[in-house]
Amino acid sequence: MIEMKQDALVFSFPEVHRDAVLRVDFQRTFRIPDDERDYSLPPGLGSFPLRHVDDFAERVPESWVRHGGVVFPMYQSEAMWLCFSALQGYPFAVKVATGKINAVTGESWKDGLNRNPQDYVVIPEQPWLDGYCVEEGVIRQFVAMPLGVGYSVEEQVTGQAEHGGLQLSVYPLKKEIWERIISRRGRKSYSLMMGEPAMASVSADYDMGLAPGGRMKQKIYTDHRDFEDWDLRQTSRCFVHIANSLVWRSVTGEAPPTVPLTAEEYTRAGLPWFDLLDGDKAALAGAEKLNGVKSVVELGKEKGDVPVPENVSVTPENIVKLRHGLGKDQVREGEF
Repeated sequence: MIEMKQDALVFSFPEVHRDAVLRVDFQRTFRIPDDERDYSLPPGLGSFPLRHVDDFAERVPESWVRHGGVVFPMYQSEAMWLCFSALQGYPFAVKVATGKINAVTGESWKDGLNRNPQDYVVIPEQPWLDGYCVEEGVIRQFVAMPLGVGYSVEEQVTGQAEHGGLQLSVYPLKKEIWERIISRRGRKSYSLMMGEPAMASVSADYDMGLAPGGRMKQKIYTDHRDFEDWDLRQTSRCFVHIANSLVWRSVTGEAPPTVPLTAEEYTRAGLPWFDLLDGDKAALAGAEKLNGVKSVVELGKEKGDVPVPENVSVTPENIVKLRHGLGKDQVREGEF
């Protein structure tokens, strides 16, 4: 079952276990500089407003209605990240694609889970996903760009601008494996975490895709469980559309969120960036296909275009160290 609660998607599998509940929150943030430096984690600046596509069927493209799902707005060159939180720490395997290109492997969408190579992230070990897995310990940030202009990963990999948005597929751990875990450790009290709540010229098209931005220090963790532990009979899938912020009001009647701060403005104010302390947890090596796609700034230079309005390098001095594990210390919040 998939529900929309407080601008987040909640996946629940009551037929598997009452604890099998996963919250996925789409967090606003600023775009980190795309200058080939590896930056720490930017903050969460609140959730994007999330709405059901079916509520606006007469005002959105027919392809959106056909896919169903939910929609949220982004400005051109705005950045975002995914926050995962699981009730009681129940484990999930989550596949994330943009434009039906897997954000972990760079391969076209395939049904089911695949271990070789691993094409999913593991919750709760993976609290966040900020972008495409390009190297071990490095991602390239998710940055919104209009479909049809060549910047999205979908267009760079397939040569087509067909799908856009994000696609999520969630698989729970098998009930008997979870019961074995909690019988050993006892039940713990976890809550579903809540994110606390100048752009370039923007195309008037509805559809937005995600493109690779700057480099960020983030591991995509290796699945240490037996592959047979995942309940492949149970899955929930959702299509998440991204609307151009300029047409959000015409679709929903609501104003889009304000334009976020730039990385330079945020850093100059002395506000915190974040590093996750995870010891020596094993991480995936990164996908050759994703490492080969061009970043927004790199491709813009080739096109003789300026796809982002500012790309000033910064040197963060206020870096907060976060402990790996469930709890309040996982929430990356900007302080305003």
